[in-house]
Amino acid sequence: MIKQQGSNRVYTREADGQGSTVIRVEGTNRDENRAFIYMARHFRALGLPVPEVYWVSEDEMSYTQEDLGDTILFDAIRHGRETGIFDDEERTLLERTVRALAHIQVEGAQGFDWSVCFPVPAMDERSIRWDLNYFKYCFLKGTKIEFSEPKLEDDFDKIVQAISHQPSEVSTFLYRDFQSRNVMIKDGQPYFIDFQGGRRGPTQYDVASFLWQAKANIPPSLREQLIDAYLDELGILQPGLAEQEWRAKLPHFVLFRTLQVLGAYGYRGYFERKQHFLESIPLALRNLQEVLEQLKDEYSYLYAISNDLLVLL
Repeated sequence: MIKQQGSNRVYTREADGQGSTVIRVEGTNRDENRAFIYMARHFRALGLPVPEVYWVSEDEMSYTQEDLGDTILFDAIRHGRETGIFDDEERTLLERTVRALAHIQVEGAQGFDWSVCFPVPAMDERSIRWDLNYFKYCFLKGTKIEFSEPKLEDDFDKIVQAISHQPSEVSTFLYRDFQSRNVMIKDGQPYFIDFQGGRRGPTQYDVASFLWQAKANIPPSLREQLIDAYLDELGILQPGLAEQEWRAKLPHFVLFRTLQVLGAYGYRGYFERKQHFLESIPLALRNLQEVLEQLKDEYSYLYAISNDLLVLL
C-alpha cells in the first residue's frame, strides 16, 4: 500500500512478474479514471514526463501505471522547506520542474480532447465560484468567525472578474493540483502525476499553486527566480507572450488558489480530522495575508477577514 494524503484512490506497488514493479490504482469514479488514463496516454505520446499506463480493467475502475519510485519533490526539497535556505540541488530541481510545467501546459494541449476532462472541460466562471464557495463553506464557516456574506460575495465577484476567461480564449492545459507532492523525481528529472483534475485554463493558476504551496515554504526571492525561469521557457513555447500582463494577473491567481486550498484544508482538517491538513492551515493563512497585503485596496473585505483569522495562527 502507498500512503495517500487527500485522495480516495487506493495505490499499491505490485510485482509485474518480470522482475520489476508497477503501481496499481483502484479508483472510485470511472469518469475520473478515464480522464487520467486519457491524459497520461496523450502526454506520453507527446514525449512529456508522465507515467506510462500499462493496463486498464474492463470496467475502468482500476489500472496499472509505471512505477516512478518513491521520491517526490516535496521530500527532495526537505532541507529547503525546513530551513528556508534551498541549496543548489534543490533549486535546480525546482527550476527543472517549472520549466517542464510550461511544456505540459502548452505542448500537452496540442490535439487534446477537452471533453474527457473531469468534472468540467475548462476553468470557467461557474467552476471559479465553486472553489470560492468551497472556501466560504468548508473553511470560513468552520472557523466560527463572524462575517458579512454580501461583502464577501462582492470581493468574490471581483476575483471572478480578474481571473475568468472565456474557454475559447485559452488554449493551454491547467494541471489544477500542481504542487510538489504531485511531482516524482527519477534520475534527477521531474515526472508529473495526479493530473486527472486538469482542464483548459490559464497558465498562472499552476504557477500560483506550485510556488505558493503552503508546506513548500519557498521564499519570495526564490519564487521570483523560478517565475523568471518559467516565463523564459513559456516565452519560447509561446512567442510574443505578454509577460507584463501575465505578471500583473498572477497575484489574483495566488489569492484564488489560496482560498481554494483553505477550503480543502478546512474540509480535510475540520470535517475529516486529518492532521496533515490542520497543520497546513496556519501556513496557508500566512500566504493569504501576504498576497492580500499586495491586493488590499482591491479586496478590502477579504483583507479585513484575513486579519481576523490571525487568531488561528
